[in-house]
Amino acid sequence: MNLPRVVILGGGFGGLHAARALAGAAAQVTLVDRHNYHLFQPLLYQVATASLSPGDVASPIRWILRRQKNVEVLLGNAHEIDPAGRRVLIGPSPAERGGYDGATIPYDYLIVATGAAHAYFGHPEWAERAPGLKTLDDALEMRRRVLLAFEAAERETDAVRQQRLLTFVIVGGGPTGVELAGALAEIARLTLRHDFRRIRPESARIVLVEGGPHLLAPFADPLRASARQALVRLGVEVRTDAVVVGIDADGVTCRVHPAVAQTVPGTAPTAETTERIEAATVLWAAGVAASPLGRQLSTACDRAGRVPVSPDLSLPDHPEVFVVGDLATVTQDGKPVPGIAPAAIQAGRAAARNVARAVRGLPTQRFRYRDKG
Repeated sequence: MNLPRVVILGGGFGGLHAARALAGAAAQVTLVDRHNYHLFQPLLYQVATASLSPGDVASPIRWILRRQKNVEVLLGNAHEIDPAGRRVLIGPSPAERGGYDGATIPYDYLIVATGAAHAYFGHPEWAERAPGLKTLDDALEMRRRVLLAFEAAERETDAVRQQRLLTFVIVGGGPTGVELAGALAEIARLTLRHDFRRIRPESARIVLVEGGPHLLAPFADPLRASARQALVRLGVEVRTDAVVVGIDADGVTCRVHPAVAQTVPGTAPTAETTERIEAATVLWAAGVAASPLGRQLSTACDRAGRVPVSPDLSLPDHPEVFVVGDLATVTQDGKPVPGIAPAAIQAGRAAARNVARAVRGLPTQRFRYRDKG
């Protein structure tokens, strides 16, 4: 049968749920991902802090979709999209030497859900000193650095160097940074408390640095306050209005806005000061940038590289191409749809439903995100 071919790029929340929503559709579905597993990213910080093993947050995509006879899964890295020619160029994945190098996959409909990567605000040299948290490899590297810092401190006899080894700085006060800081505080004060003889792990200094005035900026004020209070109770030092301007082998340099008395609403901060935090371990949880594929789809991407889409999640000039998840910018009721897993799941399902409707010759429907709390 000459079925329409649907290609899905990305096996994250958006792409995987798009593929599952196409079960039974009169279409041949191909899902392409750089890895052969689906990663449950919300719990990735627990792998980074040695609370979970990698197998607890990763499941093989082929196993998840094993009962869908109209779906095939390919391991590869999509590095070029040709909307005019309706084709995708696939290269080898990071885990393989060969793969689909130079292979071209044609499509009738395309769902792009390739997500986002780390952004270091114009300082790529910081990546070596401050790893981010997007993949299993990132989480394992973070865990290695954290645990080895305690081991090195156990051997260190100089008090100053030992304190630097026991100081951890997390850059970024979003959900990932808050979770990392809390988990680090728990393993230092509880999990590792009785495991060492020369150091006291509970004395570790954990500093969470956020450039804006609040932690969890997109959240409601009561949730922000609750998160900050919980971190303080765990012993985390929370620094807001502190912009990181330097990261090196010995620590972090921040540009800090001193607190001012708000006698008049809107009063500007006083002169900036610089603060130095000596730390052996720096973890990055600040900026993200959308997949570079986005700029191949649109010239109107925002500063983070996200693609503006139509209300039905399609590209305005290419209605057969749908963009979902962290790669898309969607506005609803005057506010952007948040870049979280539930939004990506709902968008992936909505894009799949619109593809199925288009295959049947029906008009597509507007996507609306529903916040379930």
